[in-house]
Order: sequence, then structure tokens, then C-alpha cells
Amino acid sequence: MVKKRLVSQSIVAILFVAMLFSCEGNLNEINKYNQEVNAPQSVANQINLFYTDSGKVKANLRSPKMQNYTSKNFEYKVFPIGVEVDFFDTDSTKNTIVADSAIVHESFDLIDMRNNVKIITADSVVLTTNQLYWDTKKEWVFTDRAYTIRLSNGTENNGIGFDSNQDFTIFNSRSNTGIQILKDSDL
Repeated sequence: MVKKRLVSQSIVAILFVAMLFSCEGNLNEINKYNQEVNAPQSVANQINLFYTDSGKVKANLRSPKMQNYTSKNFEYKVFPIGVEVDFFDTDSTKNTIVADSAIVHESFDLIDMRNNVKIITADSVVLTTNQLYWDTKKEWVFTDRAYTIRLSNGTENNGIGFDSNQDFTIFNSRSNTGIQILKDSDL
């Protein structure tokens, strides 16, 4: 009877040790998945997206890479190696935004464009800065960073911080210096 008990206990001990070793392998596997939690839900390469409304192209987005983090509490998409977006008005004029990287915060209707941001409007206005926010719901762009804006008539302003509607018909600069070109008829 004692021998049976010892044999039973030995078998139980061997099974317990075997389970511990198998759990260690599973634990390593679980840790691997935990490390991947911060990975994007999906990655897309060579993006060329068109946004249409009533059969008309409104925007065309191009980027070498997009990382999708829409499984997070605050959904966002990252364009880590550049993005270019063309916006088309009803008269088919085109405005273009280019940036080295961008983050689209879908929960807040906010786009954060960074590094070598350049906007070129249909009427040849060129704005450059290192960071630009675009509130897509309010159709408003702004930055607290240094910027340069060059108008089609040659007027150039350098400043720090501005906010504007996305058509640049309203432009509020916090501080700037520049060259204004005025015609005699404007005086």
C-alpha cells in the first residue's frame, strides 16, 4: 500500500513538473503576444486612396505606408514615411498638402502633419512649416511652430503660430515679419 502511494505521488510529481515546463513555454508565447499589443492592427503599403462624393473625386491620398491602430481606445492611423493629399474643389482646382509623416486621430477629427509640411493652393499660395494641425470637422488649420507663407503676388511672411480656415481666406498670425507687395490702387 505504501509502495502504491509512493508510486502515485511520484507520478503526480512528474506530471506537475512536466506541466510547469509546458507552462513556461506557453508563458513565453503569451509574453510574445503581449509585446505585439502595441503593434498596428494592420499595415498597408503603396496607398493610393480616392475620396468621392456623389461621383466626384474630392481628395486623393498617396503614401508609401499606413499603420492602422483603430483597435485602440483612441483610434488613429500613422503615415510614418510621408503622405501627399490632393483636394479638389467643385471647379476642379487642386490644393496639395505634403508632409514627411502624419497621424490621423479619428476620434478627434484631427490630423497632425509633421516635418517638412508644405501646402500649395490652387492660387499658388505656398505655406511651409514643421508641424501643422488640421481640424477636419471645423475645417481649420493651425500651428504654434515657425512658418513661412508666400502669396502668388510675391508677398512673403515669416511667423510663429497661426490659425486659418482651410481655404486660407481667414488667416490669423500670432507674430510675423515679411514683405508686403501693394499696388497703388490698394492704398
